Amino acid sequence: MIPKLHYISQGSSPKTHLENIQQACQSGAELVQLRLKNYSEKKILKAAEEARDITAHFQTRLIINDHYTIAKTVKADGVHLGKSDADPETVRKTLYSWQIIGGTANTLEDCKNLVNKKVDYIGLGPFRFTETKENLSPILGLSGYQSIIESLNSETPIIAIGGITINDIPELLKTGIHGIAASGEITKAFNSIGKINKLLRSEIDLVEQVWKPGEK
Repeated sequence: MIPKLHYISQGSSPKTHLENIQQACQSGAELVQLRLKNYSEKKILKAAEEARDITAHFQTRLIINDHYTIAKTVKADGVHLGKSDADPETVRKTLYSWQIIGGTANTLEDCKNLVNKKVDYIGLGPFRFTETKENLSPILGLSGYQSIIESLNSETPIIAIGGITINDIPELLKTGIHGIAASGEITKAFNSIGKINKLLRSEIDLVEQVWKPGEK
């Protein structure tokens, strides 16, 4: 089962990324993604090794962003691939059989492609504008998730991402998403993880409460 909350690491250096991962784990995160951009592979490998030690202590799952060979080397729980990263089918041949693969999507076509390539989950977004990612894809909003999930009709877990706050979660769940990925919302208040987990686990009657376009 893919956890419903994914914490994507933030920080001004690999050290602060690791400190934030430590805090996320201490606060109850079930899955963290080490997302280091614009660093050498050597530095990312070192950070991944330390992140693996931290997450193993807390029995938290560790996903490595992009660098699937590093994910295999440190025996992380899996890898998350961006739209311009390696092909999931190629990566699957490299990783251990138990390691999971997630992929980034912005459109229905992206999602169908990832389902066909048998990823374990899809990070679909952005929900709204976010400063944590450059070259942002078109904003989806609630109606975008609703439309894509209904048309896709797949059991592959959809993880919403992109500027999501705690207050967005109840309405997002009604669209049929499996869970959310968050970065800034958690980094600014790690004690919010407990509340977010509780919201994501709350029983919502999706038949009675499905969000309809035009509803407020």
